[in-house]
Amino acid sequence: MTATTVLRAARWVDVAAGEVCSPAVVVVDGDRISAVNPVESPRDPAVELDLGDVTLLPGLMDMELNLLIGGPGGPSGLPSPMHGVQDDPVYRTLRAAVNARTTLRAGFTTVRNLGLMVKTGGYLLDVALQRAIDQGWHDGPRIYPAGHAVTPYGGHLDPTVFQRLAPGIMPLSVAEGIANGVDDVRACVRYQIRHGAKLIKVSASGGVMSHSTAPGAQQFSDEELSAIADEAHRAGVRVAAHAVGDSAIRACIRAGIDCVEHGFLASDETLQMMADTGTFLVSTTYLTEAMAVDRIAPELRKKAEEVFPRARSMLPKAIAAGVRIACGTDAPAIPHGENARELCALVDRGMTPMQAIRAATVTSAELIEAGDELGRLAPGYRADIIAVPGDPSRDIAATLDVRFVMKDGAVYRHDGVDRRDRG
Repeated sequence: MTATTVLRAARWVDVAAGEVCSPAVVVVDGDRISAVNPVESPRDPAVELDLGDVTLLPGLMDMELNLLIGGPGGPSGLPSPMHGVQDDPVYRTLRAAVNARTTLRAGFTTVRNLGLMVKTGGYLLDVALQRAIDQGWHDGPRIYPAGHAVTPYGGHLDPTVFQRLAPGIMPLSVAEGIANGVDDVRACVRYQIRHGAKLIKVSASGGVMSHSTAPGAQQFSDEELSAIADEAHRAGVRVAAHAVGDSAIRACIRAGIDCVEHGFLASDETLQMMADTGTFLVSTTYLTEAMAVDRIAPELRKKAEEVFPRARSMLPKAIAAGVRIACGTDAPAIPHGENARELCALVDRGMTPMQAIRAATVTSAELIEAGDELGRLAPGYRADIIAVPGDPSRDIAATLDVRFVMKDGAVYRHDGVDRRDRG
């Protein structure tokens, strides 16, 4: 028999209906919600928590972050430029465990960890962290790991470019995501999936934060992008593409790639293509105003000053076009634990607060093909539940003040004190 927990609060968000309802009584049996506002509450539940004047929401989701780099706090959360050669895999994984706990306590119960930029001997460190969390060894969100990002020689996310290393200093192979040509990219995708990746990330265009690439330049050929999508889809996993430039975004759409990360320079016509094909956008819009660009190299700062204003003007057009927008921060581009600032930025760009909540719940759940068990407070759904003061449908900033966190029926935060009550 599973333990029963009853949560009581002043309000709850019905994401499907787009309404805030009162009062809230949520019954949890084991790791699932069994009832919301039932006619009769269970008698003698194992745990009953009256959370008071708060609003219950489904656990929030961040569809682009990297727990293995950066840390909570600081002006930008950016890692040291030399982290790829200074931090060994053990140190990096221990740091990721701290970031995972910070992210969970911020109310984000599910995340996609999108790609490494370091040499790891082929080990998929985010897969290892996911396993440790799933087995209950450490507190953290549910992780959908991508392993190593697939990128060509010299492309965005090639770690030798990020660290500006001389030839031969850091030899890399498909085991670390470096791939050139159709055969290589297929082998690279197979390697990540073989060792536990639940999705594939590809670096389809140049980036703002890499030294050797122009942000708008398409990096992989159309044939390579199609091969990546085909290989991943035949294995039953989706593909996320770092794509800043307009032509690269269009190539990703034509290749059947499922999700575009950033999309900063997308034209009106390309945004309409995304809406027509159902391609997801993870816009990472908050970083364009919050990243500490004064701390980066001058040539990168120049790119940011050119691209970020265009990115901020792109998103309102994507919202108006009906593009499926999921919440993602690109942390540590902003500090881990401040993930909800992305929801505030989505509202600043033209979403209603309820649309921003949907981006971080039901739309994100659809992106990871978990829409039948994540993203709603409804019977049969996983018991991922958070509580915030006030009414987030009126003031989205309430999501920055998480008071209670439950994931899979276990309590990880309650009035600022960590607990793990299972009855």
